[in-house]
Amino acid sequence: MEIGARVPEFSARTYFPKEDKIESLQIPVAGKWNIITFHPGDFTFVCATDIEAFGAMQEQFEKNGAVVLAVSTDSIFAHRVWHQTSPRVSKTNIPLVEDASKAITSAYGFLSSNGASARRGVVIIDPEGNLQYYAVFNDALGKDVKHIYNAFLGLKSIHDAPKQEGKMSAIPANWEPGKPMLVVDTTKDIGKL
Repeated sequence: MEIGARVPEFSARTYFPKEDKIESLQIPVAGKWNIITFHPGDFTFVCATDIEAFGAMQEQFEKNGAVVLAVSTDSIFAHRVWHQTSPRVSKTNIPLVEDASKAITSAYGFLSSNGASARRGVVIIDPEGNLQYYAVFNDALGKDVKHIYNAFLGLKSIHDAPKQEGKMSAIPANWEPGKPMLVVDTTKDIGKL
């Protein structure tokens, strides 16, 4: 998958913890920013901390027009039981997407080399369905959700910035929400930064 490319679309059974229901969901969710976190498996150690961290920031993502989804190759029933029994996961309302067929995980490039499970990773997809962020992590390394949130807000700022001929909007290194972004004259500013 390449940054800026259209992402594949899927319909998948999803467990919605807030309502305690299972429904089919179109992925990505149309017209919204999609933050999709992939994890190797339910009932594992680091995965529960990832879901807990995303859950703690879910409201902030949603206030900024994003939906957060979690995908693994576990069944929808495993997702439900995991949410009901895990002290960390049960605190969240993150929808848990079933990918027992491994179609989503494979299409997004997160299927492990042995084909057994998803690798730990995250994608950010813009409202038009284009990939804007892609990261794969060591399975023993939990995700820095604050960084992912800042990256999302930076990408959203770039996306929403007025388009000006001959100018480019960009987010500098170590940018934080509320700080100005770069507006660069693509001809006159060469070598000046």
